[in-house]
Amino acid sequence: MTGPVNATVSDRVFNLPNMLSFLRLLLVPVFLVLLALGEDAWALVVLSISSFTDWLDGFLARRWNQITRLGQLLDPAADRLYIFAALIGLAWRDLVPWWIVLVVVGRDLFLLALGIVLANFGFGPLPVHQLGKAATFCLFYALPMLMLGQAFPQLEWWSQPVGWAFGIWGAFLYWWAGIIYAIEAMRVIRLPRVSEGVSSDTLER
Repeated sequence: MTGPVNATVSDRVFNLPNMLSFLRLLLVPVFLVLLALGEDAWALVVLSISSFTDWLDGFLARRWNQITRLGQLLDPAADRLYIFAALIGLAWRDLVPWWIVLVVVGRDLFLLALGIVLANFGFGPLPVHQLGKAATFCLFYALPMLMLGQAFPQLEWWSQPVGWAFGIWGAFLYWWAGIIYAIEAMRVIRLPRVSEGVSSDTLER
């Protein structure tokens, strides 16, 4: 019985949508190196490929009914790594201030601490809030706009203001969503437990 079970698990891990997600992760250091070296046009190409594979793996997972827990974890992890890489690469070149990097990374460290607290009380991670999705979208849109102005100076007059507008709003919404997560975590922790020794999947309403 071991062989078929292992094959099923292997198929779930190494299906095409998950492989595309792994490809996105592998491209993160390539993206960071290109950005740090000032190769903004090539960095944008890598980011475009990553964005396309992000759309493609989601489409295929739904079309082929291959949605897995691993894929659900890999996608947001890849998004955050690209945001961190873009921030670090731009800050390294003094194109964005380091305090923005600290604001964004600090918020995710804050959520990591919340996750540890929830785990200690027997709960899983919090569900993604729509505000958090909006914040991630703003940041994911802002950073390529800032890169675009560096790659093509003739576009800088409009890409920089648009990029900064989305970036500032994204950082604000990022922390606003983080505060909502914290409030929700405190509410969940105070919920009475049904029975000892039974852990709950998080926040199914």
